[in-house]
Amino acid sequence: MAESPKDPKDPGETHGGGLSRRAFLRSGAAAGALGTALLGVDTAAVPPPAPVRREAGVELIGPGPVPMSWQINGQRHEALLEPRVTLLDALRDHLDLTGAKRVCDRGTCGACTVLIDGRSAYACSVLAIEAQGRAITTVESLGTPAQLHPLQAAIVENDGQQCGFCTPGMVMAAKALLDHNPAPSVAEVHRGMSGNFCRCGTYAGLRPAVLAAAEQLARRKAG
Repeated sequence: MAESPKDPKDPGETHGGGLSRRAFLRSGAAAGALGTALLGVDTAAVPPPAPVRREAGVELIGPGPVPMSWQINGQRHEALLEPRVTLLDALRDHLDLTGAKRVCDRGTCGACTVLIDGRSAYACSVLAIEAQGRAITTVESLGTPAQLHPLQAAIVENDGQQCGFCTPGMVMAAKALLDHNPAPSVAEVHRGMSGNFCRCGTYAGLRPAVLAAAEQLARRKAG
């Protein structure tokens, strides 16, 4: 017996070989049932987290936040940070130590200079996770508005600043210089401060300030 012709207006059928609406709805219902069934999978059967990743015997950390701790200005500080965070970002954004400034963020201007184990370093170019276990000194430890450090006072007296944005880095670079060379020559000051830039051009005041601070510190040590 011949089949009855299909009504072209029947929404359950398509013509021309395409998927019918009815077939589409059936497949959607089946997919929904499968998803519902998967929700009942025993979570105990889920495999445990992947083992610690190692490369050349070294544990790979991250990329998520990990606990870190630092010894800064003689005090212990802790934070939960991603391994990619720089020491500068950790100081400014997480520890509220904003003396080190972000200017170039490329390790060229020196505005973010801090001391790490007594040596000057660009905080923007050191990862916070790498600075753990080392003695970090920032400009916050040197003096207060009421009692300036000799370096800070000398910069003020010798008109060694204008906008002042580079000044904290200049102070820390000068401290590193004088800690290792208490009586530098003009040429040694020039060389020792060469990694710090002042866009206002106050070098003519900064260099005499470092020499004046050296004399003040020497008198303080002798007295």
